Amino acid sequence: MTESWIQVGDGNTVWADDTGGDRPPILLLHPGVGDSRIWEPILPELRDRHRVIRFDTRGYGRSPAATAPFSMLADTITVMDHYGLGRTPIVGCSQGGGVACGLAVDHPDRVSALVLLCPGIPGYEIDEDPAVEAEMEKAWAAGPDALAELGLRLWARAGRTPEVVEQLRSGARGWLSEEEYAQPDPPVFDRLTEIAVPSSLLVGDLDRDWLIKSARLAAAAIPGCVLVEVAGVDHLPPLRVPDRVLELITATVPA
Repeated sequence: MTESWIQVGDGNTVWADDTGGDRPPILLLHPGVGDSRIWEPILPELRDRHRVIRFDTRGYGRSPAATAPFSMLADTITVMDHYGLGRTPIVGCSQGGGVACGLAVDHPDRVSALVLLCPGIPGYEIDEDPAVEAEMEKAWAAGPDALAELGLRLWARAGRTPEVVEQLRSGARGWLSEEEYAQPDPPVFDRLTEIAVPSSLLVGDLDRDWLIKSARLAAAAIPGCVLVEVAGVDHLPPLRVPDRVLELITATVPA
């Protein structure tokens, strides 16, 4: 695997990784509750079929925090351009799934297939929960450790492992670092019917109620989308059920 630092504008860089080779490429987009290490359980088998490319969003994982306004969608296109990717299958988890949907809707010439894992799709109206909002405000003021603990309770209901804890710690650092400069990507939830590529969506029954609802609505809206609901899985499918994730990728994306 070849690691790279890719310039994404305004003197900022992101860490990226490319398994190389002449196999068909696939792009992995990590969730906002972690970083690209979440894909490591599926990398050994996935790279036997694909040239696998992944990167850390600004402020997450190995990528430094942003120092200027940025869009995750625009950064993703910059990374794709760096690697010379045209129409590419994209696997996106949570926040990464939202970016993948934005690409499929607004840049259909860049996406050949979609695998969405508990996607958080821009434009979906989340039901307000005053209790959670109050806890988030308190944890935000307390710093990354408190944010990570709250994140573990909200997003990791299937239990703690060292890998899960480290993902939420990385996610908390990312939330704090992006507050000043991250720009919202265009809302696309109401435009999911425009997606015209093979698509699948996986969500677990231990995820947040509003996200399960949005996942079902999204799968119903995307033409031909295969919906997979998995018992005992929270917001971290690549860590919880890597075999199911690989099965879904294999079924959706041609080798």
